[in-house]
Order: sequence, then structure tokens, then C-alpha cells
Amino acid sequence: MRVTVRLFALYRERAGADALTIDVPPGGRVADLLSLLGERCPRLSPLVDHTRVAVNHEFVEPSHILHEGDEVALIPPVSGGETPMVWITFQPLDPEAVTARVRHPGNGGVVTFLGTTRNETDGRRVLYLEYEAYLPMAYKKMAQVVEEAKERFGVPHVAVAHRLGRLEVGEISLVVAVGAPHRREAFAAAAYIVDRIKEMVPIWKKEVFEGGAVWVGSQEATPPPGPSGGP
Repeated sequence: MRVTVRLFALYRERAGADALTIDVPPGGRVADLLSLLGERCPRLSPLVDHTRVAVNHEFVEPSHILHEGDEVALIPPVSGGETPMVWITFQPLDPEAVTARVRHPGNGGVVTFLGTTRNETDGRRVLYLEYEAYLPMAYKKMAQVVEEAKERFGVPHVAVAHRLGRLEVGEISLVVAVGAPHRREAFAAAAYIVDRIKEMVPIWKKEVFEGGAVWVGSQEATPPPGPSGGP
């Protein structure tokens, strides 16, 4: 079966094309496709371990089974030196994995903030949340927030992950991890990042209650909703 692979930024330059058609055996997974892609374009092989993969506009795991005609997009890292430090994903977040990105022998302070789905708002019982994003801009603005925090507070290591889709009560929607030589700067940078994500990153949150729902920020659609981000 044939699938189309869309390539962007560094991946496009390495492959010399913005799209490739790859033959995958029936029942093949995303992991199989990445292996075949590495054989066809050896210059892409070092990158595939650090990429996010979307199939038909939805992020998936390497175990995802492909089908004839699927469109697969390889999403390059957005920021953070040799490894990506900004993630926006439909998958559950792993705080330990995000925090590990900012651990360093020179960091005496490591601060991790978790935004979680609470069970009530203004006395109304929350059933679940839904997050959506304007992804291209969200990645760009999230990376901008990270760079702002690094420069403003002099912190060398920052990692941020935000989840999209449906989240049940108690699930983690946002992980912000900051590593710095001293704790004061780490705490200040983490607080700054959370506030700036709410302020400028185009990620929207819908709270679903018993008997109704509201997009946070719209409050019954008064002014048009802006990014609310975070918990």
C-alpha cells in the first residue's frame, strides 16, 4: 500500500522534496514507515527519533497502523538545541520525561509545574476538558515564550509540553520544567512561562459541565475568544 509523507523545514531540505510516496507492507506501522524512509533517505535517519508524527492531521504513536492513501506528516523539533524542548501533543504527558530534559550538573534548582484538570469551576462540576490549537502558530509562540524566559531570567534549560484533545478530571494538560543554577530564577521563570502561555499561545480550552459547556475566555460568546492555554 502507498502512503504520502509530507516533509517540512530541515526534513524537506535533507530529503530534497516536500513530499514522498512510500510503499508500506499491508498492516505496516508508523515505525515501519520511518525505517523505510531512513533507508530511502539516509540523511533523515538521525532525525526520526526526535520527530512527532501525524497521520491525517492527528498525532500518533509509532505503533499506529497505516492504511492505503494515508497522509503522514513528520513534524520537526521547534526549539531547544539538539533535542526538541517544546511539544504539543494529543498523547498523555509524562512529567518525568519532560523534567529530565532540564536536568544538568550545573542546575541546582529544577522546578516543574503541572497543570491538571480540576473537578469544578465556579461551583459547577466539570466532566472533562477539550483543548484545541492553531498548531503552526502555537509551536512558534510557545518557542518564543521559552526564549523570552531564558533571556529574562537567565535560565539555561526549559522544556514545555501541552496536551490537546479531551482530558478527564485529574489529567495533566501542561508541563513546564525549568532548570537553573539557583532556585529563585527557576521558580520565577516557570511562573512567567505559565502566564505567557495563557496570554499569547493560540491554545483554547472548553470546559464541559453537567448540563452545558463553555470555551474559557468566551464566557457565553461575548468578545471573540482568545488563547486561554494552560490549566
